[in-house]
Amino acid sequence: MEDTTLSPEQEMSKVDTESPDTEAADTAAEVAGGAHLLGFSDEILLHILSHVPSTDLVVNVRHVCRKLAALSLDKSLVHSVLLQKDYQASEDKVKQLVRVIGREIQQLSMAGCYWLSGATIEHVARCRGLVKVNLSGCHLTSLRLSKVLSALQQLRSLAIDVSPGFDASQLSSECRATLSRVRELKQTLFTPSYGVVPCCASLQKLLLYFEILDRTREGAVLSGQLMVGQSNVPHYQNLRVFYARLAPGYINQEVVRLYLAVLSDRTPENLHAFLISVPGSFAESGATKNLLESMARNVALDALQLPKSWLNGSSLLQHMKFNNPFYFSFSRCTLSGGHLIQRVINGGKDLRSLASLNLSGCVHCLSPDSLLRKAEDDIDSSILETLVASCCNLRHLNLSAAHHHSSEGLGRHLCHLLARLRHLRSLSLPVCSVADSAPLADRVPAQPAMHAVPRGFGKKVRIGVQTCPGPFAGHQPSSAFWSLLKNLPFLEHLELIGSNFSSAMPRNEPAIRNSLPPCSRAQNVGDSEVAAVSQLAFLRHLTLAQLPGILTGSGLVSIGLQCQQLQSLSLANLGMMGKVVYMPALSDMLKHCRRLRDLSFQAERPALNVVIFPLLHEGLTDVIRDVPMVHLDEITLFKSRVAEEPPNLWW
Repeated sequence: MEDTTLSPEQEMSKVDTESPDTEAADTAAEVAGGAHLLGFSDEILLHILSHVPSTDLVVNVRHVCRKLAALSLDKSLVHSVLLQKDYQASEDKVKQLVRVIGREIQQLSMAGCYWLSGATIEHVARCRGLVKVNLSGCHLTSLRLSKVLSALQQLRSLAIDVSPGFDASQLSSECRATLSRVRELKQTLFTPSYGVVPCCASLQKLLLYFEILDRTREGAVLSGQLMVGQSNVPHYQNLRVFYARLAPGYINQEVVRLYLAVLSDRTPENLHAFLISVPGSFAESGATKNLLESMARNVALDALQLPKSWLNGSSLLQHMKFNNPFYFSFSRCTLSGGHLIQRVINGGKDLRSLASLNLSGCVHCLSPDSLLRKAEDDIDSSILETLVASCCNLRHLNLSAAHHHSSEGLGRHLCHLLARLRHLRSLSLPVCSVADSAPLADRVPAQPAMHAVPRGFGKKVRIGVQTCPGPFAGHQPSSAFWSLLKNLPFLEHLELIGSNFSSAMPRNEPAIRNSLPPCSRAQNVGDSEVAAVSQLAFLRHLTLAQLPGILTGSGLVSIGLQCQQLQSLSLANLGMMGKVVYMPALSDMLKHCRRLRDLSFQAERPALNVVIFPLLHEGLTDVIRDVPMVHLDEITLFKSRVAEEPPNLWW
């Protein structure tokens, strides 16, 4: 392939010849003076341009004038290129991007660019200085992958898909030489295969995503025996991080056992993170038992996540050694509060290094050792107090999918204790845990916010008199939940999910057909508590699921007005079952969410007809003009994502 990539100096001279109006643009800028955009300093302009898609910088901005041409090709802007979710990046734009700045790109993410052809992906080979590249979700055959990697001699980090038809024997010697230097590999498997793992002799971080279907399109049953005869000697001696996430299905468990069998023979001495995420049950085998015993003897971990069937009833945690742990996940485990304090926190040991803790579905983790606890029983606040004191630097905490009811008493409410975790950036809580102990009848009903519901034939509005309530009008800033969010002003990700909520078809969990009614205490959480979220000025991701106490939805309007950084919104089963009375409020909210990129919605089928279609016609008409991507998904996106993976696991 002929390399026609131009240097920045050549591109600058080309701008002069291609842009006859360059001098006129410069003159106009000088006339406008400091009031013109170009009157800003280079540092400010570079910061502004950093928010412009790379394809726009190369295709459009650099042709405006000499100054913007120089700034658009600045190394700080072309060093890292993100094309993921850039749906306006056509094949011609991507080819031009590579031709102009290919030599300067060191990090490139084309994850999920399914609309680009394999021939366009091949142009990545011209970016010879690439150190990190993500090609997950791209159309790549074994031969094309070989051609691309053969040219990337500086590559150290790679993400690819392994699809049916992949053949490692088609990889050239130059490609294998590149893979031998790769230190980080993210591999998504759609077919039983070792992929390129056996070629990566210097692996330090291995991330495996198993998405293999049990049957082919023709109906044939797949088996891990298809891997027999493939090279099965992965190089794990330098491995520091091993992560495997499995989609439901027996074949995924069968294939991951083959990967783990190599680890069980010789556990890497430098292993410090071992994480396996499995939906449902995953029985231990002789090889996995040997692996865990070897890890307990030979390594000190910093991050741990194991299938619940490996931990339930096991004394494994007593024997594991931890160095400076930063991530623990015990999702769905029968871990009692006593075991949490004794085995994990080691009786109140200082765990300031712990940044992320996932206790989702651990129904007994905040209660004493008795497993006879009922859902309506209160938590033991002393356990939570010990947890908060020991893990004072937590940034990500997940307590969802459990009933965590607080007892009466000053300072003993779960929200008051969590308010001490001032470093939190993401938090997931069950709805019933934020409810105050006061019964529903004693609460003052929330007043609707502006335009939340029709005014009807009430008293006419006098012109010139302020009648619009403020964002907190009619709500209760004295509640425990208000106090919690007031003390966590920098929270970016918040989830309030009913303890009995289950998605119709969750992404990586077994489907649950028999849904349970909401917790009785969740009835006490309504519009007032939702309005409390509007205190979070830096909020980017919000999930609200199974809140039966929602009446008018006035709190949603407050969030739309105050949370201007909101990018992702997921709503499920708000209000009473089968009743949708908050559509006007939701419509008003979305008109204010100018940065919203992802919108997810789930409700019963009648509610979908009442809400979604009118919303598409009226509520989102103005929003879609400014929102790059609005995604309506009925069933797949409702799962707690807080602390689901270790922070900074992958670029």
